[in-house]
Amino acid sequence: MATRRSAAGRHPATPGSQRTRGAPIGPQRGGRRLDHVPPLRCLHQWAPAGRACGRLTRKSEWGSRAAASPVATVAGAGPSRAGRAGLRRLALAEALRRLRAPPGPAMGSGPAPRPALLLLLLALVVLLPPLPAAGERRRLACSTCRGIVDRFNQGLADTAKKNFGGGNTAWEEKTLSKYESSEIRLVEIIENLCDSSNFECNNMVEEHEEHIEKWWFKLKKKYPDLFKWFCIETIEVCCPAGTYGPDCLACRGGSERPCHGNGHCDGDGTRGGDGSCSCNKEYTGEFCLDCTSGYYSTLRNDTHSVCTACHAACKTCTGSSNKDCQDCKEGWIKNEEAACVDLDECASSPCKDEQYCLNTEGSFSCKACHASCVGCTGEGSDKCKTCASGYMKEDEKCTVASTENDHGKSSVG
Repeated sequence: MATRRSAAGRHPATPGSQRTRGAPIGPQRGGRRLDHVPPLRCLHQWAPAGRACGRLTRKSEWGSRAAASPVATVAGAGPSRAGRAGLRRLALAEALRRLRAPPGPAMGSGPAPRPALLLLLLALVVLLPPLPAAGERRRLACSTCRGIVDRFNQGLADTAKKNFGGGNTAWEEKTLSKYESSEIRLVEIIENLCDSSNFECNNMVEEHEEHIEKWWFKLKKKYPDLFKWFCIETIEVCCPAGTYGPDCLACRGGSERPCHGNGHCDGDGTRGGDGSCSCNKEYTGEFCLDCTSGYYSTLRNDTHSVCTACHAACKTCTGSSNKDCQDCKEGWIKNEEAACVDLDECASSPCKDEQYCLNTEGSFSCKACHASCVGCTGEGSDKCKTCASGYMKEDEKCTVASTENDHGKSSVG
C-alpha cells in the first residue's frame, strides 16, 4: 500500500479516501489530532427532548472551527455576541413552544406553570442584549474577515522560513512538493487564524474553509490580494475602500476621496452603513466642504475644501487676524478699529474680598490673597490692602509683628 509522509505522525494514505470539508486536519490527509483544544460546554438548557446539545469542536475532533449550535462557547468564557443571539432565539422559541403546548404526559412531569414561563420570557427580553441590527452585523462580518486575512498574512510571515521538519528536508520537498506551497503549511496557518473564544471568526473559517483552500492551491498567483479576493469578491462581506453597503456604492464625495478627505464615510469598506459623512471638527455639511464656526475657508472648489482656524479672539471670521473677526468670542470685545481685543473683566471687581482678580486673554480667574492680607490687589504680602491681625506693615509688606521686652518697647520682627 502506498504511503504518504505527513507533517506529524506520517499516517499511511487511505485508498479511495475522499476530500472533505475541513479535511486538511483529518487523519486521512496527514493531519494531527488537536489535543490542545480546551474542553467545551453548552449553554442552552432549553433544548427540546432528544436534541443533542451543540458544542464547539474542531470538525470530527480534527480541526473544525464551527459550532453545531449558535450558542456554543468555550468553557470558562462568556458567550460571544453571536452566541448570545443564538441563545436568545433558542430560549425564546422553546419558551413559546411550552406556552402553546397543551398539558399532558408528553411533557414528562408536566410543563412549568405558565406564569413562570412568562417570567422566563420577560427575563430573557430584559436581561439578554438586543440582537445587533443588520448594518451592525455586516460591519462585524467585514471586521471578522479582515482579521482572518491579517492573521493569515501573519501566518505566512511566521512560516516563511520553515520546512517540513522531518529531518530529511530535501527528500520531503522532492516527494511531498515544496513546503512553501504545501498543504502542511496551509494547515499550520489555518490552525492559528482564530482565538478559541472568537465564535464569529471560527464560524467564518469553518463556513468558508474550502474557499481558502481553493485560493491556496489554485488562485494564489492569479489573485495575490487575499482580502480582495476572499472578503470582497468571494464571500462578499466587505467592500473596496471608499464604498459602502450591500451593493458597494460610492461614498459621498466619491470613492477616491470619501467626504472629500475631510471626514469619515459611514460603512466605508463594509457592506453596512449609509454612506453619510461624519466630518472632522473643521468641517460641516453633507459633503464636508463647509467650514464650522471658528474656521475660515482658504481653499474651496467642487472637490476640495481647506478650512483654517480663526484668531483666538474670533467666534466667526473671514481671515486669520483679530481684525477679520465677524463676531468676537466671549471675553473679547471690538475696539474702535473693529478688532476683537481682550475684555478686562477684573475692572468690574468680580472676586470676593479675600481674593484678587487675575485677567487672562478672553477670561479671568480669582486667586486667594496672601495669609497676611485683609483684602489685596495681587499676589504676595506686598499687595495687601490691610494687614491681618498679628501682622504689621513694614517696607510696604505685611510682616509678622513681635514684642521685645527691651526697654518695654515693641518692634517689628
